[in-house]
Amino acid sequence: MISLKSFWTALPTEGRWLLSTVAVSTLGRGLVLPFTLIYLHEVRGFGLGLSGTLMALIAVSAFVVTGPSGALTDRYGARVVMLGGQSAMVAGTILLAFATTPVAAAVALLLLGVNFGASWPAFNSLIATVVEGEVRQQYFGVNFALTNLGLGVGGIVGGLFADVARPETFTTIYLADAASGLIPLALFLGPLRHLHGRVLHPPRTLEAGRAGGYRTILRSPAVRWLTLLTFVATFIGYGQFEVGLPAFARGEAGLSTEMIGLGFALNTFVIVAFQFTVMGRIRGRRRTRVLAVMALLWAAAWLLMGAGALAPGSALAITGLLGFGIVFGVGETLLQPTLPAINNDLAADHLRGRYNALNAAAVQAGTVAGPVVAGLLLEHGQAGALIGLMVLGCGAIAVVTGVLERHLPVAVNGRAVAVPVR
Repeated sequence: MISLKSFWTALPTEGRWLLSTVAVSTLGRGLVLPFTLIYLHEVRGFGLGLSGTLMALIAVSAFVVTGPSGALTDRYGARVVMLGGQSAMVAGTILLAFATTPVAAAVALLLLGVNFGASWPAFNSLIATVVEGEVRQQYFGVNFALTNLGLGVGGIVGGLFADVARPETFTTIYLADAASGLIPLALFLGPLRHLHGRVLHPPRTLEAGRAGGYRTILRSPAVRWLTLLTFVATFIGYGQFEVGLPAFARGEAGLSTEMIGLGFALNTFVIVAFQFTVMGRIRGRRRTRVLAVMALLWAAAWLLMGAGALAPGSALAITGLLGFGIVFGVGETLLQPTLPAINNDLAADHLRGRYNALNAAAVQAGTVAGPVVAGLLLEHGQAGALIGLMVLGCGAIAVVTGVLERHLPVAVNGRAVAVPVR
């Protein structure tokens, strides 16, 4: 059984510093994350279509900078890239707090996208340089739980404080978000200034040539299957959280916004409450098999959600939504410790930034494609097709994990390598 105390004791000092800032910085992000579209449309008076387009700039910007950020991480170190990303986040959030024109809002959101695209591969690379082995898998799981805790609490506080009739309340929460972004900056300029997160002496054959770039990485079948798995899992999961899930729950299951919010809150609670228990149960097991179980749980979750459309507004619809939040959340506790751990255990040290950038690009592509497909299907009255597509996607995850398993070294797949007795 893994406990918080045993995990914390096993962490090096740098790992403790990194983890201690996660909940605080995501608390600030949670203050504003659910309300940016409302802020642009109802507070600043931009049209709904324009507001949605402005929001899309975050994903576009993140996707564009992800590849170069991975290369910069490998060349100059994760710490430098994190400093750049966090600086962009603080500047963008402050600008957004006072943005009264679409141009100002666009610049602010582009800066936020730069942070997401740069910080994701850099932060995961930094984690991988600090912790190894089983603790690395645990770290990714705990990091995910703390992220959800911070976002959940921040969302509750932001919802209680922000008022569209008082624009200054939105300015305040955006400035609070910017202030929370100063904490990682202080960390990397202070206690972690020595943690560069790069390989000082890469292999000679890869030092200056193209052989160490993305093309070389993608020659690996394991990387290609892992990238496909990441895209499909994101498309089926997080790509539906902003459009597919709430739109289906509202339009097809006939549920109130308050009930939808409760479903999301329940999902967050499950993740925070059960992440440690799940990490203890999956310890030493094949990570690909764990992901296959996740796919089964997600398929069940989507079927529960779909059942709600049989009796809109009824107890069945409510049960379907809340059941989705619980079952899907348990699946997430299986996903987050395993997928990043596979990626970082597979990565060569001198190419770790690129490996994480490739993984981040797959996630970003899934979060862009998911809402587009869901929106088109629901707009044309194909709610049943959406649920069917989600279940088929879960089946595809199970198939891909089976193929991926054949290409992964035993240790990368989470199994201890047996040492022969002499």
